[in-house]
Amino acid sequence: MNPYWSPIVHDLVPYVPGEQPKLEQLVKLNTNENPYGPSPRALEAMRAATGDSLRLYPDPNSEALKTALAGHLRVRPEQVFVGNGSDEVLAHAFLGLLKQARPLWFPDITYSFYPVYCGLYGIQSRTVPLAADFSLRAEDYLPQGELRAGAIIFPNPNAPTGCLLGLDDLERIVAGNPEVPVVIDEAYVDFGGESALPLVDRYPNLLVVQTFSKSRSLAGLRVGFAVGHPGLIEALERVKNSFNSYPLDRLAQAGALASVQDGAYFLDCRRKIMSTRETLVAQLGSLGFEVLPSAANFIFARHPAHDGAALSRALRTRTIIVRHFAKPRIDQFLRITVGTDEQCGLLVAALTEILQG
Repeated sequence: MNPYWSPIVHDLVPYVPGEQPKLEQLVKLNTNENPYGPSPRALEAMRAATGDSLRLYPDPNSEALKTALAGHLRVRPEQVFVGNGSDEVLAHAFLGLLKQARPLWFPDITYSFYPVYCGLYGIQSRTVPLAADFSLRAEDYLPQGELRAGAIIFPNPNAPTGCLLGLDDLERIVAGNPEVPVVIDEAYVDFGGESALPLVDRYPNLLVVQTFSKSRSLAGLRVGFAVGHPGLIEALERVKNSFNSYPLDRLAQAGALASVQDGAYFLDCRRKIMSTRETLVAQLGSLGFEVLPSAANFIFARHPAHDGAALSRALRTRTIIVRHFAKPRIDQFLRITVGTDEQCGLLVAALTEILQG
Protein backbone atom coordinates (compact mmCIF):
# COMPACT_ATOMS: atom_id res chain seq x y z
CA MET A 1 0.00 0.00 0.00
CA ASN A 2 1.30 3.43 -0.92
CA PRO A 3 1.49 5.67 2.16
CA TYR A 4 0.38 8.67 0.11
CA TRP A 5 -2.96 7.18 -0.91
CA SER A 6 -6.08 8.58 0.63
CA PRO A 7 -8.03 6.03 2.73
CA ILE A 8 -10.74 5.47 0.10
CA VAL A 9 -8.21 4.33 -2.52
CA HIS A 10 -7.02 1.40 -0.39
CA ASP A 11 -10.40 -0.32 -0.58
CA LEU A 12 -11.33 0.44 -4.19
CA VAL A 13 -11.84 -2.48 -6.60
CA PRO A 14 -11.63 -0.73 -10.00
CA TYR A 15 -13.66 -1.63 -13.06
CA VAL A 16 -11.79 -3.77 -15.58
CA PRO A 17 -12.61 -2.65 -19.15
CA GLY A 18 -12.74 -5.05 -22.05
CA GLU A 19 -9.36 -5.92 -23.51
CA GLN A 20 -8.08 -3.87 -26.45
CA PRO A 21 -5.45 -6.33 -27.83
CA LYS A 22 -3.03 -5.37 -30.57
CA LEU A 23 -3.08 -8.50 -32.71
CA GLU A 24 -2.91 -8.67 -36.48
CA GLN A 25 -6.02 -9.81 -38.37
CA LEU A 26 -7.98 -9.71 -35.13
CA VAL A 27 -11.70 -10.52 -35.04
CA LYS A 28 -12.62 -8.34 -32.08
CA LEU A 29 -15.92 -9.38 -30.55
CA ASN A 30 -15.31 -8.59 -26.88
CA THR A 31 -16.29 -4.98 -26.15
CA ASN A 32 -19.64 -4.47 -27.94
CA GLU A 33 -18.31 -1.86 -30.32
CA ASN A 34 -20.27 -1.23 -33.48
CA PRO A 35 -18.65 -3.02 -36.46
CA TYR A 36 -19.66 -0.19 -38.78
CA GLY A 37 -18.01 3.22 -38.81
CA PRO A 38 -19.64 6.46 -37.65
CA SER A 39 -22.01 8.41 -39.82
CA PRO A 40 -20.12 10.11 -42.68
CA ARG A 41 -21.88 13.32 -41.65
CA ALA A 42 -20.44 12.96 -38.14
CA LEU A 43 -16.93 12.46 -39.50
CA GLU A 44 -17.25 15.49 -41.75
CA ALA A 45 -18.56 17.62 -38.87
CA MET A 46 -15.57 16.64 -36.72
CA ARG A 47 -13.14 17.45 -39.52
CA ALA A 48 -14.77 20.84 -39.91
CA ALA A 49 -14.43 21.45 -36.16
CA THR A 50 -10.65 20.99 -36.23
CA GLY A 51 -9.49 24.53 -36.69
CA ASP A 52 -8.43 27.65 -34.84
CA SER A 53 -11.51 27.41 -32.61
CA LEU A 54 -9.86 24.56 -30.69
CA ARG A 55 -7.94 27.21 -28.75
CA LEU A 56 -11.27 28.16 -27.15
CA TYR A 57 -13.18 26.25 -24.51
CA PRO A 58 -16.21 24.35 -25.81
CA ASP A 59 -19.77 25.23 -24.88
CA PRO A 60 -19.94 24.01 -21.26
CA ASN A 61 -23.64 23.19 -21.60
CA SER A 62 -23.55 21.61 -25.09
CA GLU A 63 -26.70 23.56 -25.91
CA ALA A 64 -26.85 22.66 -29.63
CA LEU A 65 -26.51 18.95 -28.87
CA LYS A 66 -29.07 19.09 -26.07
CA THR A 67 -31.54 20.88 -28.34
CA ALA A 68 -31.04 18.32 -31.13
CA LEU A 69 -31.45 15.41 -28.71
CA ALA A 70 -34.55 16.98 -27.21
CA GLY A 71 -36.12 17.31 -30.64
CA HIS A 72 -35.16 13.76 -31.61
CA LEU A 73 -36.46 12.29 -28.36
CA ARG A 74 -39.52 14.56 -28.12
CA VAL A 75 -38.65 16.07 -24.77
CA ARG A 76 -37.63 19.55 -23.63
CA PRO A 77 -33.97 20.63 -23.62
CA GLU A 78 -34.10 21.11 -19.85
CA GLN A 79 -34.86 17.39 -19.57
CA VAL A 80 -31.53 16.43 -21.20
CA PHE A 81 -28.08 16.06 -19.64
CA VAL A 82 -24.93 15.20 -21.62
CA GLY A 83 -21.61 13.89 -20.40
CA ASN A 84 -18.31 12.26 -21.30
CA GLY A 85 -19.73 8.86 -22.16
CA SER A 86 -22.64 7.25 -20.34
CA ASP A 87 -20.16 6.05 -17.69
CA GLU A 88 -19.62 9.64 -16.57
CA VAL A 89 -23.36 10.31 -16.71
CA LEU A 90 -23.91 7.23 -14.53
CA ALA A 91 -21.15 8.32 -12.15
CA HIS A 92 -22.90 11.66 -11.63
CA ALA A 93 -26.21 9.87 -11.13
CA PHE A 94 -24.68 7.59 -8.49
CA LEU A 95 -23.40 10.57 -6.54
CA GLY A 96 -26.27 12.97 -7.21
CA LEU A 97 -29.28 10.64 -7.05
CA LEU A 98 -28.47 7.09 -5.95
CA LYS A 99 -26.66 7.75 -2.67
CA GLN A 100 -29.58 7.52 -0.27
CA ALA A 101 -30.20 6.46 3.35
CA ARG A 102 -31.46 3.04 2.25
CA PRO A 103 -29.37 0.73 0.02
CA LEU A 104 -29.26 1.00 -3.75
CA TRP A 105 -30.76 -2.07 -5.47
CA PHE A 106 -29.40 -3.56 -8.70
CA PRO A 107 -29.23 -7.07 -10.24
CA ASP A 108 -26.69 -9.63 -9.08
CA ILE A 109 -25.62 -10.11 -12.71
CA THR A 110 -25.32 -6.73 -14.37
CA TYR A 111 -22.94 -4.00 -15.52
CA SER A 112 -19.88 -4.42 -13.31
CA PHE A 113 -19.29 -0.68 -13.00
CA TYR A 114 -22.23 -0.39 -10.58
CA PRO A 115 -20.46 -1.92 -7.57
CA VAL A 116 -17.35 0.08 -8.47
CA TYR A 117 -19.28 3.33 -8.19
CA CYS A 118 -20.77 2.15 -4.90
CA GLY A 119 -17.26 1.63 -3.57
CA LEU A 120 -16.04 4.97 -4.87
CA TYR A 121 -18.91 6.98 -3.41
CA GLY A 122 -19.56 4.94 -0.27
CA ILE A 123 -23.03 3.80 -1.35
CA GLN A 124 -24.73 0.91 0.43
CA SER A 125 -26.10 -1.62 -2.05
CA ARG A 126 -28.21 -4.77 -2.26
CA THR A 127 -27.99 -7.14 -5.22
CA VAL A 128 -31.26 -8.63 -6.42
CA PRO A 129 -30.87 -12.11 -7.96
CA LEU A 130 -32.00 -12.59 -11.53
CA ALA A 131 -34.41 -15.47 -12.15
CA ALA A 132 -33.08 -18.91 -13.05
CA ASP A 133 -33.49 -18.04 -16.74
CA PHE A 134 -31.48 -14.82 -16.15
CA SER A 135 -34.51 -12.56 -16.62
CA LEU A 136 -35.11 -9.54 -14.41
CA ARG A 137 -38.43 -9.75 -12.50
CA ALA A 138 -40.25 -6.48 -11.87
CA GLU A 139 -41.83 -7.79 -8.67
CA ASP A 140 -38.39 -8.21 -7.09
CA TYR A 141 -37.92 -4.44 -7.19
CA LEU A 142 -41.19 -3.49 -5.48
CA PRO A 143 -41.34 -2.64 -1.75
CA GLN A 144 -41.74 -5.75 0.40
CA GLY A 145 -42.91 -4.64 3.82
CA GLU A 146 -40.01 -2.97 5.57
CA LEU A 147 -37.69 -4.11 2.79
CA ARG A 148 -37.57 -1.27 0.30
CA ALA A 149 -34.94 0.34 -1.87
CA GLY A 150 -33.32 3.69 -1.35
CA ALA A 151 -32.70 3.85 -5.11
CA ILE A 152 -32.76 1.44 -8.07
CA ILE A 153 -30.60 1.01 -11.17
CA PHE A 154 -30.45 -1.65 -13.86
CA PRO A 155 -29.61 -1.87 -17.57
CA ASN A 156 -32.33 -2.63 -20.07
CA PRO A 157 -31.43 -4.72 -22.02
CA ASN A 158 -29.37 -6.10 -19.18
CA ALA A 159 -25.63 -6.53 -19.49
CA PRO A 160 -24.01 -8.96 -19.95
CA THR A 161 -27.09 -11.14 -20.53
CA GLY A 162 -28.83 -9.07 -23.25
CA CYS A 163 -32.25 -9.92 -21.77
CA LEU A 164 -34.98 -7.29 -22.08
CA LEU A 165 -37.70 -6.11 -19.71
CA GLY A 166 -40.87 -4.84 -21.38
CA LEU A 167 -42.25 -1.34 -20.95
CA ASP A 168 -45.17 -2.48 -18.77
CA ASP A 169 -42.77 -4.07 -16.29
CA LEU A 170 -40.52 -1.02 -16.35
CA GLU A 171 -43.49 1.12 -15.45
CA ARG A 172 -44.41 -1.26 -12.60
CA ILE A 173 -40.98 -0.68 -11.05
CA VAL A 174 -41.01 3.08 -11.49
CA ALA A 175 -44.64 3.54 -10.39
CA GLY A 176 -44.18 1.11 -7.49
CA ASN A 177 -41.33 3.19 -6.04
CA PRO A 178 -42.64 6.77 -6.22
CA GLU A 179 -40.31 8.07 -3.49
CA VAL A 180 -37.23 6.40 -4.97
CA PRO A 181 -34.99 7.51 -7.87
CA VAL A 182 -34.95 4.84 -10.58
CA VAL A 183 -32.21 4.89 -13.23
CA ILE A 184 -32.64 2.74 -16.35
CA ASP A 185 -29.39 2.30 -18.24
CA GLU A 186 -30.31 1.92 -21.92
CA ALA A 187 -26.88 1.57 -23.52
CA TYR A 188 -28.19 -1.18 -25.82
CA VAL A 189 -31.85 -0.28 -26.22
CA ASP A 190 -31.55 0.67 -29.91
CA PHE A 191 -30.94 -2.95 -30.92
CA GLY A 192 -34.43 -4.23 -30.22
CA GLY A 193 -35.64 -2.81 -26.93
CA GLU A 194 -38.48 -0.45 -26.11
CA SER A 195 -37.18 2.65 -24.37
CA ALA A 196 -38.57 3.90 -21.07
CA LEU A 197 -38.41 7.47 -22.42
CA PRO A 198 -42.24 7.68 -22.85
CA LEU A 199 -42.52 7.31 -19.06
CA VAL A 200 -40.29 10.26 -18.20
CA ASP A 201 -43.01 12.93 -18.27
CA ARG A 202 -45.30 10.85 -16.05
CA TYR A 203 -42.75 9.85 -13.41
CA PRO A 204 -40.49 12.51 -11.86
CA ASN A 205 -38.37 9.77 -10.22
CA LEU A 206 -37.23 8.22 -13.53
CA LEU A 207 -33.89 8.89 -15.23
CA VAL A 208 -33.07 7.19 -18.55
CA VAL A 209 -29.41 7.00 -19.61
CA GLN A 210 -28.21 6.29 -23.15
CA THR A 211 -24.96 6.46 -25.10
CA PHE A 212 -23.55 7.25 -28.54
CA SER A 213 -20.96 4.47 -28.15
CA LYS A 214 -23.00 1.51 -29.41
CA SER A 215 -25.74 2.19 -31.93
CA ARG A 216 -24.11 5.39 -33.22
CA SER A 217 -20.58 3.94 -33.61
CA LEU A 218 -18.94 6.67 -31.53
CA ALA A 219 -17.34 4.74 -28.67
CA GLY A 220 -14.08 6.57 -29.31
CA LEU A 221 -15.76 9.96 -28.98
CA ARG A 222 -17.20 9.42 -25.46
CA VAL A 223 -20.67 10.94 -25.48
CA GLY A 224 -23.54 9.88 -23.25
CA PHE A 225 -26.76 11.50 -22.11
CA ALA A 226 -29.61 11.25 -19.65
CA VAL A 227 -33.27 12.23 -19.91
CA GLY A 228 -35.52 12.89 -16.95
CA HIS A 229 -37.52 15.40 -14.96
CA PRO A 230 -35.77 18.80 -14.81
CA GLY A 231 -35.27 18.31 -11.07
CA LEU A 232 -33.19 15.18 -11.67
CA ILE A 233 -31.25 16.85 -14.47
CA GLU A 234 -30.42 19.75 -12.15
CA ALA A 235 -28.85 17.29 -9.70
CA LEU A 236 -26.58 15.97 -12.47
CA GLU A 237 -25.68 19.48 -13.59
CA ARG A 238 -24.75 20.45 -10.03
CA VAL A 239 -22.43 17.44 -9.74
CA LYS A 240 -20.96 18.05 -13.21
CA ASN A 241 -20.22 21.68 -12.47
CA SER A 242 -18.51 20.65 -9.24
CA PHE A 243 -16.34 18.19 -11.14
CA ASN A 244 -15.72 19.26 -14.76
CA SER A 245 -17.67 22.07 -16.40
CA TYR A 246 -16.45 21.12 -19.90
CA PRO A 247 -17.07 17.37 -20.26
CA LEU A 248 -17.62 17.39 -24.03
CA ASP A 249 -14.97 18.92 -26.29
CA ARG A 250 -15.72 20.72 -29.53
CA LEU A 251 -15.15 17.64 -31.70
CA ALA A 252 -17.41 15.49 -29.54
CA GLN A 253 -20.21 18.01 -29.64
CA ALA A 254 -19.92 18.43 -33.41
CA GLY A 255 -19.77 14.71 -34.14
CA ALA A 256 -22.61 13.78 -31.81
CA LEU A 257 -24.84 16.54 -33.18
CA ALA A 258 -24.29 15.41 -36.77
CA SER A 259 -24.93 11.81 -35.78
CA VAL A 260 -28.32 12.73 -34.32
CA GLN A 261 -29.16 14.51 -37.55
CA ASP A 262 -28.26 11.49 -39.72
CA GLY A 263 -31.20 9.26 -38.85
CA ALA A 264 -31.04 7.20 -42.03
CA TYR A 265 -27.48 6.01 -41.36
CA PHE A 266 -28.35 5.14 -37.77
CA LEU A 267 -31.36 3.06 -38.82
CA ASP A 268 -29.41 1.21 -41.51
CA CYS A 269 -26.58 0.19 -39.15
CA ARG A 270 -29.09 -0.85 -36.51
CA ARG A 271 -30.96 -3.00 -39.00
CA LYS A 272 -27.80 -4.75 -40.21
CA ILE A 273 -26.66 -5.60 -36.67
CA MET A 274 -30.06 -6.97 -35.66
CA SER A 275 -30.19 -9.11 -38.79
CA THR A 276 -26.69 -10.48 -38.20
CA ARG A 277 -27.57 -11.20 -34.57
CA GLU A 278 -30.51 -13.38 -35.52
CA THR A 279 -28.40 -15.33 -38.01
CA LEU A 280 -25.65 -15.81 -35.42
CA VAL A 281 -28.12 -17.03 -32.79
CA ALA A 282 -29.48 -19.62 -35.21
CA GLN A 283 -26.00 -20.78 -36.21
CA LEU A 284 -24.82 -21.15 -32.61
CA GLY A 285 -28.02 -22.98 -31.76
CA SER A 286 -27.27 -25.51 -34.50
CA LEU A 287 -23.87 -26.08 -32.83
CA GLY A 288 -25.57 -26.94 -29.55
CA PHE A 289 -25.14 -23.61 -27.76
CA GLU A 290 -27.73 -22.25 -25.38
CA VAL A 291 -28.19 -18.60 -26.30
CA LEU A 292 -30.13 -16.23 -24.07
CA PRO A 293 -32.71 -14.05 -25.83
CA SER A 294 -30.91 -10.83 -26.74
CA ALA A 295 -32.15 -7.35 -27.55
CA ALA A 296 -28.59 -5.97 -27.60
CA ASN A 297 -25.68 -5.88 -30.05
CA PHE A 298 -24.20 -8.94 -28.33
CA ILE A 299 -25.31 -12.41 -27.34
CA PHE A 300 -24.69 -14.45 -24.20
CA ALA A 301 -24.12 -18.13 -24.93
CA ARG A 302 -22.85 -21.33 -23.34
CA HIS A 303 -22.27 -24.87 -24.55
CA PRO A 304 -23.36 -27.75 -22.27
CA ALA A 305 -20.35 -29.89 -23.17
CA HIS A 306 -17.56 -27.30 -23.30
CA ASP A 307 -16.08 -25.04 -20.63
CA GLY A 308 -16.57 -21.34 -21.30
CA ALA A 309 -13.05 -20.28 -20.35
CA ALA A 310 -11.55 -23.04 -22.50
CA LEU A 311 -13.66 -21.96 -25.48
CA SER A 312 -12.51 -18.37 -25.00
CA ARG A 313 -8.86 -19.44 -24.94
CA ALA A 314 -9.29 -21.64 -28.00
CA LEU A 315 -10.85 -18.78 -29.94
CA ARG A 316 -8.02 -16.49 -28.94
CA THR A 317 -5.46 -18.84 -30.50
CA ARG A 318 -7.40 -18.23 -33.71
CA THR A 319 -7.21 -14.41 -33.19
CA ILE A 320 -10.91 -14.20 -32.26
CA ILE A 321 -11.57 -12.34 -29.00
CA VAL A 322 -14.79 -12.70 -27.01
CA ARG A 323 -15.55 -11.77 -23.37
CA HIS A 324 -15.54 -14.37 -20.61
CA PHE A 325 -16.59 -13.46 -17.05
CA ALA A 326 -15.17 -15.67 -14.32
CA LYS A 327 -18.07 -14.92 -12.01
CA PRO A 328 -20.65 -17.06 -10.19
CA ARG A 329 -23.65 -18.21 -12.28
CA ILE A 330 -22.16 -16.99 -15.58
CA ASP A 331 -18.68 -18.52 -15.72
CA GLN A 332 -19.72 -20.90 -18.51
CA PHE A 333 -21.04 -18.14 -20.75
CA LEU A 334 -19.33 -16.18 -23.49
CA ARG A 335 -20.45 -12.66 -24.31
CA ILE A 336 -20.05 -12.25 -28.04
CA THR A 337 -20.36 -8.90 -29.79
CA VAL A 338 -22.37 -8.98 -33.01
CA GLY A 339 -19.86 -8.04 -35.69
CA THR A 340 -20.24 -7.96 -39.44
CA ASP A 341 -21.58 -11.00 -41.28
CA GLU A 342 -17.99 -11.84 -42.23
CA GLN A 343 -16.69 -11.61 -38.66
CA CYS A 344 -19.52 -13.72 -37.29
CA GLY A 345 -18.94 -16.26 -40.06
CA LEU A 346 -15.31 -16.57 -38.98
CA LEU A 347 -16.44 -17.04 -35.38
CA VAL A 348 -18.89 -19.81 -36.28
CA ALA A 349 -16.28 -21.57 -38.43
CA ALA A 350 -13.77 -21.43 -35.58
CA LEU A 351 -16.27 -22.73 -33.03
CA THR A 352 -17.25 -25.56 -35.40
CA GLU A 353 -13.61 -26.57 -35.66
CA ILE A 354 -13.09 -26.35 -31.88
CA LEU A 355 -16.19 -28.39 -31.04
CA GLN A 356 -15.23 -31.09 -33.51
CA GLY A 357 -11.95 -31.41 -31.66
